Amino acid sequence: MVKLHLDPTRLPVDAIAGEPPVDPALLTAARLRARFAETLRAWDPEAAEEMPFQPGFKLRRASVLVPLVDRPEGLTVLLTQRTDHLSSHAGQISFPGGRAEEYDSSPIETALRESEEEIGLHRRHVQIVGVLPEYITASAYRVRPVVALVTPPFDLTADPGEVAEIFEVPLAFLMNGAHHQRMSFDLPEGAGRRSFYAMPYERFFIWGATAGMLRNLFHFLRA
Repeated sequence: MVKLHLDPTRLPVDAIAGEPPVDPALLTAARLRARFAETLRAWDPEAAEEMPFQPGFKLRRASVLVPLVDRPEGLTVLLTQRTDHLSSHAGQISFPGGRAEEYDSSPIETALRESEEEIGLHRRHVQIVGVLPEYITASAYRVRPVVALVTPPFDLTADPGEVAEIFEVPLAFLMNGAHHQRMSFDLPEGAGRRSFYAMPYERFFIWGATAGMLRNLFHFLRA
C-alpha cells in the first residue's frame, strides 16, 4: 500500500454536511445511557469507501474508546494528538485505543487497556454505555468504537512515545452537521480519489477515521 504524505489542512472544502444539530437535551449522560439501552432503531452508518485491499486480505482488529466526559458545562469528547515521530498517523487526532491482542477478552477490554496505556485513564472512572459499528480504515484496521461516560475527577498521563497532547471538545460542537466538512484528494498513480470528513476545532484538525466514527455517533443519536 502506498504511504500518503498529505496535509489535509491545506485541502479545499468540497462541501458541508449541514444536517441540523442533535437536540441539546439528548446530549446528557442520562440520555446517552438511555439511548444506548433502547431497542435498536434503524439508522444508516456512514457509507464505507472502497478500500484497495486484495481479495482475502485479513484486516487487523482494533478498538478505540470514545470517552464522553461528564463536565458541569456539558459532555465533552476526550481526544489525543499523536506524536509526530510515529510510523503511522503521526500528528493526527485520535481516540485512545489501538490494536487488539490475543489476550484481550473483547473489544471493550482492548479499548480499556489501550486507554490506560496511552493516557493513564483508569477504568474505575469509565462506564461503558455501548458500541458503534465497526469502522474500516485505509490503514487496514477493523476498528470497534466503544462509547463510554467518564466521570471526573481523574488524572491522565500521556505515554510520551505515542501521545503528544490530550484535549477535550464539546460534544455539542461535534454533533452539529454544520461543523462537518467534506474533503477529498487524488490517490497516487491514478488509483482514484478518496473523500473524508473533517471537523476543525480551534487549533485541532479532526479528520479521517476519527471524524468518520464521530459521524456515526452523530447518525446514531439523530436516529
